[in-house]
Amino acid sequence: MTLLTDTHTHLFTEEFDEDRDLAIIRARESGVYRLFMPNIDDTSVESLLSTCKTHPACYPMIGLHPTSVDADWEKRLAAVEAWLRGPETFYGIGEVGIDLYWDRTFRSEQMKAFDIQVQWALEFELPLSIHSRSAYPEVLEVLEPYRKEPALSGIFHCFSGSVEEAAPLLEYENFMLGINGTVTYKKSTLPEVLKHIPLERVVLETDSPYLAPVPHRGKRNESAYLVNVAEKLSDIYGTSLDEIAAQTTGNALKVFSKASRTF
Repeated sequence: MTLLTDTHTHLFTEEFDEDRDLAIIRARESGVYRLFMPNIDDTSVESLLSTCKTHPACYPMIGLHPTSVDADWEKRLAAVEAWLRGPETFYGIGEVGIDLYWDRTFRSEQMKAFDIQVQWALEFELPLSIHSRSAYPEVLEVLEPYRKEPALSGIFHCFSGSVEEAAPLLEYENFMLGINGTVTYKKSTLPEVLKHIPLERVVLETDSPYLAPVPHRGKRNESAYLVNVAEKLSDIYGTSLDEIAAQTTGNALKVFSKASRTF
């Protein structure tokens, strides 16, 4: 089978402290050979980099997650920026964006932090990994001034919206929609939505340790389970698993083209 690429996994977090090496071995045995790892915040960078230096199949990204934007957000963002401007190599700016699902207290601060990190992506010519939860209008408002920037690229992580919500995202031609285990859930509307979205605009992700696909739902997610997402897409698009793997991996490498010379 053509190799799969997990464009969004957090195998560096504490949920994998007991079996991280085995989880990466299981991923490879399942055909997942590249794992892109978005950072969470200023407290997670060292664990992220340690994991990626130990495992060549892992590629670190750098960013401040929107749910980590708090009263000290400027200080925390500065700490993340110091890593970005340091000697380490990063392959994207993420995980960034806006999350208003549980709390809208820091809405304006989240938008400011996101805007700054979009500017980083343009400066360093790196793709964005964009988190949006109950915040598509805000995300699009921040992105609007950069619409015509040819260097702007990335992934709208964990897309689970409607055809109507997908339309303005797809107008950003250098962006893909990240599809994960939620597409396998019984009540998910994604299978119908994806019938209106070209496979050429889709990448695969796990968001592990979260959102495990069926038949692993309710358990800790890991990159090895990406094959379950690929199998579901094979059914939706009516094509072979090999074609799903080849196309989505090609899409992922297109997004990460600035870094792909190292693969």
